[in-house]
Amino acid sequence: MDLKIFDRLESEVRGYIRSFPVIFSKARGSLLFDEEGKQYIDLFAGAGTLNYGHNNPVLKQPLLDYMQEDGVVHGLDMATSAKKAFLETFERLILKPRGMRYTLQFTGPTGTNAVEAALKIARRVKQRPNVVSFTHGFHGVSGGSLSATANTKYRDAAGVSLGNTTFIPYDGYFGPDVDTMAYFERMLEDRSSGMDAPAAVIVETVQGEGGVNVATLRWLQELQRLCRRYDMLLIVDDIQVGCGRTGTFFSFESAGIQPDIVTLSKSLSGFGLPMAMVLLKPELDIWKPGEHNGTFRGNNLAFVTARTALEHYWSDDAFTGEIQAKETLVRDWLENMVHSHPEAELSVRGRGLIQGLVSGVPGLANKIAAQAFQGGVVIETSGANDEVLKLLPALTIEEAQLRQALEVLDQAVGQVVAAEQLARKQPHARVLKFGGKAR
Repeated sequence: MDLKIFDRLESEVRGYIRSFPVIFSKARGSLLFDEEGKQYIDLFAGAGTLNYGHNNPVLKQPLLDYMQEDGVVHGLDMATSAKKAFLETFERLILKPRGMRYTLQFTGPTGTNAVEAALKIARRVKQRPNVVSFTHGFHGVSGGSLSATANTKYRDAAGVSLGNTTFIPYDGYFGPDVDTMAYFERMLEDRSSGMDAPAAVIVETVQGEGGVNVATLRWLQELQRLCRRYDMLLIVDDIQVGCGRTGTFFSFESAGIQPDIVTLSKSLSGFGLPMAMVLLKPELDIWKPGEHNGTFRGNNLAFVTARTALEHYWSDDAFTGEIQAKETLVRDWLENMVHSHPEAELSVRGRGLIQGLVSGVPGLANKIAAQAFQGGVVIETSGANDEVLKLLPALTIEEAQLRQALEVLDQAVGQVVAAEQLARKQPHARVLKFGGKAR
């Protein structure tokens, strides 16, 4: 398969092509096909952008109909029939059933732009520049969002100093016995802690890029309590784990919290079309017209598919039940892998259909991902050292395909672990640590 044109013309910044070095030409549901006709089961789902799969026919036909009828494609932030229908549907199916009151702001169509808007309005409302973010957090790679992103790889690329953010340990950062919210509260109440009074706190309920780190419901509830007590706005970044990824439409619903601001993107359109949105409590909407704008704010094609996705999947609780059943299936398979290969120092963490297989052996997760790709499964790694094999299947994946993918993954784990053990026995082989000891 000839990839020379990409090597010759495309920037070195390209990333996923290095992990998946084929030319994909077709996609349907949870299947990808390369130019040579090989089929792959997709456990990557566009990094969480394709919660309803590739080219979902439920969403595709209304989109084709809209275009065939010369519906408005580009409309800046003007009123269009597509936007009106989306607003009405979002209010009826998402906001009202949950007792939520939010104003909807359509930003430029990327997640990082939604985060930029959220941070700007929080600072504007509170008239304070400092924001609190968390260790291993990821919120985007544009200026303000990058300041709230923890990973050194992304921060080093900025080329300028990144300030006005205080990083606090995420839930479980020091292990299960350390209450990081107690640490945070002590920093807030001590006027000599060195922390400038924050305008807001931005948090992911599950850190996807950071390694599938899951905040407990109690920790999230305590975070909201601190925000209320110390006059900070609570921003939940639901860009990757919202839109059903954890089972409910919003990832924070089970915690019973009420964020002041919510950012959404990725699977919001339902079809892989660029779309981003900020939900903010009405009293926070102090923008002047056009203050945060963008040529492509409000994607009318995305409005069409987003509305259809809401109507088809979120009109009742049936879809949530399907996600929970698949979560149990995935979790059982992963736990079995853990018990089958104790020497690989594996563990499992996640919520809903974002699950991580974590390895304490450096480099192992990347090798498993590469082996799985050879076996016809697309899967990525995450975490500070790519130590987590991250499963992000489409929420609509067929159970038979999910089982097939998990079987391939199980085999890949076994093959890589066996190869690593064999390498340790060879003369002059690189010594790897298993079980915490060199053998």
